[in-house]
Amino acid sequence: MKKLFAIVLLLAVAFGVQAQDNSEKRRPKRDKKADKQERISARIKLEEEGEPAFRKQSIFGIKAATDGYGISYEFGKYKTPKKTLIFQAELNEKKHRKEKKTASSQNVFGQVNSVIYGKINNFYQFKLGVGNQYLLGGKANKNGVSVSALYTGGLTLGLLKPYYIDVENANTGERSRKKWTDTADGANYFLIGGSGVTYGWSELKIRPGAHAKIAMRFDYGRFNETVTAIEAGLTGEYYFKKVPQMLLNTDKSLFLNAYITILFGRRKGTSLR
Repeated sequence: MKKLFAIVLLLAVAFGVQAQDNSEKRRPKRDKKADKQERISARIKLEEEGEPAFRKQSIFGIKAATDGYGISYEFGKYKTPKKTLIFQAELNEKKHRKEKKTASSQNVFGQVNSVIYGKINNFYQFKLGVGNQYLLGGKANKNGVSVSALYTGGLTLGLLKPYYIDVENANTGERSRKKWTDTADGANYFLIGGSGVTYGWSELKIRPGAHAKIAMRFDYGRFNETVTAIEAGLTGEYYFKKVPQMLLNTDKSLFLNAYITILFGRRKGTSLR
């Protein structure tokens, strides 16, 4: 009987210790949630007093456009609760609307090679811009979705990289790497496929220009330190010299597109009292 009582007592103590441990583990989670809510409430109060909830933000973006795709980085400095000064850098690739990949050959492993008929250059752009972001509507009292309008403008460095294709001479069987313009030398060639993105970098040509854009940004939880947002807008780019992309097509200097960007990053420097 004493042994049974001792076993029951030990089990009771063990369960009590475990319950206390679980309680201790749950408490920090509740504390973190409460701390987060307190910080959000403090930031809302700051804006009600006319001060920015944050001082700066650092945001990365992944963009899909009607004529290409790209990545971006943005640094923002809060000036007022509604206005943020932003600096942006982008790296994009622009596709011609008539670009189309076509199967050209198949290797012994069954892998299909493709080629873009008539493509002259890959066209990349590096952009540096500055602008402003404006919060629309009145002062928010909840940590919901905020809508902002923004505009930026700046300099663009266009980079033209020759597009190479792998070919085989129909008469000699010799394989080589050529541009489309080099295949008009009187010989007959079998197309093998595109040479890949690694070729042609030593022959880069520069096209300087300028750009401007307008956009709307939808920020999910703008009082959170973590940035999660979607941006949709229109971009215009002008290059001081025409950009050749495809054979038998008119080279252009002016490019217009629509885009959507997924944004993620951090806000920092909250001056909470």
